[in-house]
Amino acid sequence: MLDVLRQSWALLLGMGLLMMGNGLQGSLLGVRGGEEGFSAFYMSIVMSAYFAGFLVASRVTPGMIRRVGHVRVFAALGSFISAVLILYPAYPDPITWTIERAIIGFCYCGVYVTAESWLNNASTNQSRGQALSLYMIVQMLGIIVAQGILLVPDASGFLLFVIPSVLVSIAFAPILLSISPTPAFESTKPMNLRELYRVSPLGIVGMFLVGGAFAAQFGMAAVFATEAGLSLQQTSIFVATFYVGALITQYPLGMLSDRFDRRQLVAAVALIGGGSAAAAVTLADSFPVLLVAAFMIGGASSPLYSLIMAYTNDFLAHEDMAAASAGLLFVNGVGAISGPLVTGWLMAQVGPRGFFIFIGALMLTLAAYAIWRMTQRPAPAVDTLGVYTAMSPTASPVAMEAAQEWAIEAAEAEAEAQEQAEETSSAA
Repeated sequence: MLDVLRQSWALLLGMGLLMMGNGLQGSLLGVRGGEEGFSAFYMSIVMSAYFAGFLVASRVTPGMIRRVGHVRVFAALGSFISAVLILYPAYPDPITWTIERAIIGFCYCGVYVTAESWLNNASTNQSRGQALSLYMIVQMLGIIVAQGILLVPDASGFLLFVIPSVLVSIAFAPILLSISPTPAFESTKPMNLRELYRVSPLGIVGMFLVGGAFAAQFGMAAVFATEAGLSLQQTSIFVATFYVGALITQYPLGMLSDRFDRRQLVAAVALIGGGSAAAAVTLADSFPVLLVAAFMIGGASSPLYSLIMAYTNDFLAHEDMAAASAGLLFVNGVGAISGPLVTGWLMAQVGPRGFFIFIGALMLTLAAYAIWRMTQRPAPAVDTLGVYTAMSPTASPVAMEAAQEWAIEAAEAEAEAQEQAEETSSAA
């Protein structure tokens, strides 16, 4: 881990600053939207636009990089991010914000694709898993730290929009001054969704549901806090708690996933997340209950993303994993676009509790579906399970494919070691 940090510290520092800017602008829009009198449904459209832009960029950015190179794409998209962050307070209008939020989503995905390709190129077969883990930790820490910046005075002015713009601008300095261009890469064609569903129904359904739950959490948590009348300090703590939970639970659940039927773990984690959301629906007036629910939901949604990816890999040949990851990323993106929209509609119908009602419904549906799938076919033998890789739901196709590469390499290394052990035993 220290070797990875020594080699990639500039890239990780830059990505941490970028995530601080991203985490702050999402929460700040939720707070400012309430001050401007925008309804929860209008804000859900604004928040959903981010994921629409992100999904489009996941398909478009590789072609841009092939045409003009990593450095130019990275610098151009970063300039757009910095400019849009300044424009938000200048034109406080739902339609304008929706367009700007879609641009932000597009640009952030493009930045992730470029940065993750650099990280993957700098990693060896032995260090790739550690690099991805460290990258995910930096992403989560960036979002958590950003919520503290939300407490800087002048929430109704320009300052809090200037800060993420400055963070994003500074973020490019250590990256562009220390990274050399990487070769252009070919994007993987997604596996046919019908074929992917045949291989792993739980993979398709689970990714769609987790995409909706995470997007509702990522996009609408600050909107909920504003609608529920939480103070700015409470909003900051509430939003940060989701990502603290994700950071703490990711690795323990990863270790458990190598010892049990992963469908059992998916069902258990989803039940815990859904039950926590149900508790928040009934006890929404208690701030400590909201924090516990946020911790449990955040601690469920991110690991579920990694668990479902690992479970799907258990039924795939190595050569199909990259194509499957591209298909799952697309399904997750569609779910993410719908998540804030449905959440906003529910909040308009039943009030702020609609936020937890929607997340709870998705989690409990996932738990029920995982339990039902356990009755449809036997689980793979524990000793044949693939490698669990901790991933953030904000990952781009490059990180997804890098994780798949590492899983393949780890599985092949394990099979080779087992074969050598058997040969040694036979010789003895």
